[in-house]
This record gives sequence, structure tokens and C-alpha cells, in this order.
Amino acid sequence: MSWFSIIVSLLLLSLRVEASIHDYKSQKFNAKGNAFVVHGGSEGIYSFNPNHNDTSLIAANGDSYIRFERIIFRRNKDITNFSSLPIQAVVFEVEDRETIGGSAYGGQRAVCCTGDLAKLGVCTEGQVIHRPSAENSDWPQVFGVSFDMDDEEAVLPLKSIQITKTGMYNLYFIHCDTRLMELVVEGKTVWKNPSGYLPGRMAPMKLFYQFMSFAFVLLGIFWFSQYARFWREVFPLQNCITLVITLGMFEMALWYFDYAEFNETGIRPTGTTIWAVTFGTVKRTVARLIILIVSMGYGVVRPTLGGLTSKVVLLGGTFFLASEVLEMVENVGAVSDLSGKARLFLVLPSAVLDVFFILWIFTSLSATLNKLQARRMMVKLDIYRKFTNALAITVIVSVSWICYELYFKSNDIYNEQWRNAWIIPAFWQVLSFSLLCVICVLWAPSQNSTRYAYRDDWSDEFDRDDTTLTLIKPSTISSKDFGIVPEARPVQGSNGSSNGDLEEDKTE
Repeated sequence: MSWFSIIVSLLLLSLRVEASIHDYKSQKFNAKGNAFVVHGGSEGIYSFNPNHNDTSLIAANGDSYIRFERIIFRRNKDITNFSSLPIQAVVFEVEDRETIGGSAYGGQRAVCCTGDLAKLGVCTEGQVIHRPSAENSDWPQVFGVSFDMDDEEAVLPLKSIQITKTGMYNLYFIHCDTRLMELVVEGKTVWKNPSGYLPGRMAPMKLFYQFMSFAFVLLGIFWFSQYARFWREVFPLQNCITLVITLGMFEMALWYFDYAEFNETGIRPTGTTIWAVTFGTVKRTVARLIILIVSMGYGVVRPTLGGLTSKVVLLGGTFFLASEVLEMVENVGAVSDLSGKARLFLVLPSAVLDVFFILWIFTSLSATLNKLQARRMMVKLDIYRKFTNALAITVIVSVSWICYELYFKSNDIYNEQWRNAWIIPAFWQVLSFSLLCVICVLWAPSQNSTRYAYRDDWSDEFDRDDTTLTLIKPSTISSKDFGIVPEARPVQGSNGSSNGDLEEDKTE
């Protein structure tokens, strides 16, 4: 326990990056239609709650706001010989997105007010087009600053916007002046929920990882108590399961500490996030490799993987790298409640490798089941059938959930369902934990654990119930059943075909 406390303390003191505190470091404006834009952030924010006051957390005081702190716009010295059009900050809730921009006579929609629209008297030329929200005339919030003659900097006035309605809020810095080339923005904005600094979509994950940490503790108590009682009967597969449980406990604890620190300070600890991502990726990689080698019959019907070892290691290493890069991009330094386009590109390798794992696992399981049935190892065959059923159910549920996830995201282009989005990543954690629990029950350490392990003397061919044993007693074998006798010969130490199977297992 002391070592765990030391590790956690070191991680919490690691380097940090700003997250719910959105930091802008010389970000350039990009042309979007007839406007020049910088995306300042998007977060789900719950409305101000004066009754919410968690005395254990300073940040959980019920306040809910977006605060602008020293936002500075900079232009080059070469273009300081004119007074500019305003650079504006536009804050709006996603349901009010249609109040931003407009078009003249049904033409192409524009963000900046054009001459034709100005003639209609609906906006001021050179400024952002916006109309009051039908629900609240004070929204969207639009304010700005202009460059005076010879000024290289323009400072946006300090402002704090209190959030009185729960929703997905977006911030954009926009200008319409084509003369402001190479304009950049610096500074930061602070986004806060009533319960702390966690973005709205991430907030439920803190409680979820607290629950998962408790679940892994319960699983660990069960497994380690069995392990300690029957440690003499433990075989290699059970040691691998112990490793996965340990990695899972560390992963859940680290994610909880990551979200708790983020929620309290608004600053996400980089060290904790990296360690949580790495522990999680190692756990998923090891778990997939264990399922694969068990499906191949390693430690049960074959003593080694033979020439397949290098291929298994290569697949595991490739999956680890692909998953680690994906998780790092998605989690380390995450700022907004919007998933980046990079994730869509990086998720493809992991998905392809997962499909390869599934195909290889079920192909190997089929061969192992056939071998167990041919050798009439009924106890091992029974446990492998249960294992196969559990994997099949997991795959079916996974495919169904992927279809739901695609449906969810295709119908939530603007992240309006952000309050339910946490369920998608949480489900994968619950599903993998459920499969781990099934595996722990099937291969839990017991006084008969070694009956599931590989034996050189092939004595485990008699691992079947009494009814089956009576079928192979010499006194009950009829002449028409004589053809099955060769299958029972390996236990008599013959040098027949069974030795060939043993040799195949050792060299395959």
C-alpha cells in the first residue's frame, strides 16, 4: 500500500497541461467562408446552481460560467497603419446555432455582414451577423475590440458570462477584415460547471471510475483470496489473469485521480493521464493475448506455442502501439467536448487489429475444441465450451454496441446529446470487466486447478465424468465398438498416433 501511495503522489506532482482552462498560444485565424475564425472551445455546461455547495471541493461551489482572461490579438508591424474592423468573441448554445450568420435574398449563407445585408438594415457591414435567441434575448453573447491606428495589440475586455441554461456552449473568435493578415490570438478562457472544472461530458466519468475501482477491488479480493488458498495448485494461465486484474486496478485508480484532479483545479495532470492511458493499453493488450493463447490451447492441450510465438508477439506489439497512440491523442491534453478528426484516422488501425484478433481467436478455438473432443478430455472440453459461449456473446454485444454508437454519433452532429455521451466509453469498460469476471470464475484457483493444465503423461484424458469412464472399460466394450479403442491407447503409454499428436503440440 505504501508503494502505491508513493507512485500516486509522484504522478500527481507530474507536469500538467491546461484543459478546462482553454489556452490560446499564438493561434492563427483560418478563413471560413467570408469570415476568419479561431475555435475557442466547446463544452457541455450545466446551469448555475446556487444550492450546490460541496464543502469538500473548493471548485464545487455551484458557480457556472465562461470567463475571459486577458485575451490579446496581435498583428504584424507592417499592417498597423489603419484602424481595423472589430475582432469579436461569439458565445452561443448549440440550439441557437441558426442565430449566427445569414444570407441576402436566399443566397449563400455568410457569417460576416455583407453590403447587401447591410442595405436591408439587418446588420452592420464588417461585423458578425447574429440575431437574439427566441428563448433569451441576451444570447448569443457577442462582444469585441478593434485595432486603433499604429496599434500592434488589441486586448479584449475582461468578461465573465454566467451560464443560466444547461447546454453545449461554443466559443469562436471571428473577424471580417481581410487586411488583418497573420492575425493571432493569445490568452485563456476558464470554463466551469457547478460541481467543478470537468467538462460536462466528462463529469460523469469521475463517478464511473470510482465505481469501477470499487468493482475491481471486489474482484481482486475474490481472486487473490483464492490464489493465496491454493497457491500450490496455480498454473501459468492463472498468473496471467492475476496480471490483468492488477493492471485493471491501477488503471481505474489512475483514471479516477486524473478526473478528480482535473475537476478540482481545471488543470489536467499530464503524468497521471499518460500513466492511466499506458496501464489501460497494456491491460487490453495482455488480455487479448491471453484470450488468444488460451484459444490456441496453450497450457491446456499444448505446452508451447512453437513457431506461432513470434506472430503472437508481433500482433500484440502492433496492437499496443496503435492503441497507445490513439488513447494519447484522445486523452492527453484534451480540451473540448468535441472529438478531433485525428481520432477518426487513428481508430482505424486499432479496429482492424481487433478484427484480426477475433478471427484468429475463434479459428483457434474451433481447432482446440475439436482436439479436446477427439481426445475425449471432457472436463477441459466443458470449460472451453463455456469460454467460447462467453466470447461469442461478447462479440455479438460488441458489434451491436458499435452499430448503436454509429447511430448515436450520426444523429448527434452538433453534440446536443452530450449528457449521454459518457455511456459509450463506459460501456466498453463494463463489457471488458464482465468478460474478465467470467474468465476468473472459469479458471479460479482451486484444489483441482491443475486438472485444467497441460500434462505430459496424458493422464488428463480420463478427466471426464463417471458415465463416460464406464464407456471405455474393457469389460463393456463390444466388438462393434472396438474401433474407438485406439483413442484410449495414449493413457496406456503406447507409441501410436497419440505420440504424434504430442509431438505436434510441442512443435506446432
